[in-house]
Amino acid sequence: MTITIGGFDGMHIGHMKLIRKADAYLVIEKNSNLTPGFDRIYYSPTLLDILYLEKIKNLSAIEFIEILKKYNAQKIIVGDDFRFGKNRSGDIELLKKFFEVEVIHEIKINNIGIHSHYIRTLIKNGEIKKANKFLGHIYKIKGIKIKGQGLGSKELFPTINITPFKNYFLPKAGVYITKTNGYQSITFIGTRSTDKNFSIETHILEDFEDNSFFEIEFLEFLRENIYFRNLNQLKNQIAVDIIKATNFFRNY
Repeated sequence: MTITIGGFDGMHIGHMKLIRKADAYLVIEKNSNLTPGFDRIYYSPTLLDILYLEKIKNLSAIEFIEILKKYNAQKIIVGDDFRFGKNRSGDIELLKKFFEVEVIHEIKINNIGIHSHYIRTLIKNGEIKKANKFLGHIYKIKGIKIKGQGLGSKELFPTINITPFKNYFLPKAGVYITKTNGYQSITFIGTRSTDKNFSIETHILEDFEDNSFFEIEFLEFLRENIYFRNLNQLKNQIAVDIIKATNFFRNY
């Protein structure tokens, strides 16, 4: 069996190059927040197993190799910066003493290495289109519907309030063009002008089937979060946002 090993948070283009070469991929899980836990299976049908760093961090390099042997691995595929064992004492040369090893070198876009920490920086800065390019797929978060203020349906535009059910890395505060459960939408993330509370709210632009579970895909940053003095100002801005999003989807 051929196994690839890594953090695989984000399941980005670089990760997928390793995974496509393997029969299974072994995740070293350490507080991932781009694709936490078994969210990774959405992007690849390849067999997946997870080792939690907290449980293996004190293993020596040889003890870690013994774990790999239990997977009946004959070949290991890793990135060129792969280290393992306590204090990162194990390296690729040690791995080669026990397995056939294939090393995949860093993949770059426009001479920039594809790494999860860089993608997080892009998402944090609202550069969601660029982040999606480095991911090779659309960034998404998942959550459940919660009760909101009730202002949307009464005074503004109806929205669905969502709380993530995992520790997803949230994009920069602002308004985004999104897809929510596959439907065209705009999504607000940040502190509301109305009650000063943090919220994630999505307004779906077309007829949709209601649900208790929602998946928001981030396509493009639309604007910064703005403080509004009254509901009329907010309503007018949302109307502008809807027009811009509708025009976006005409060409999407």
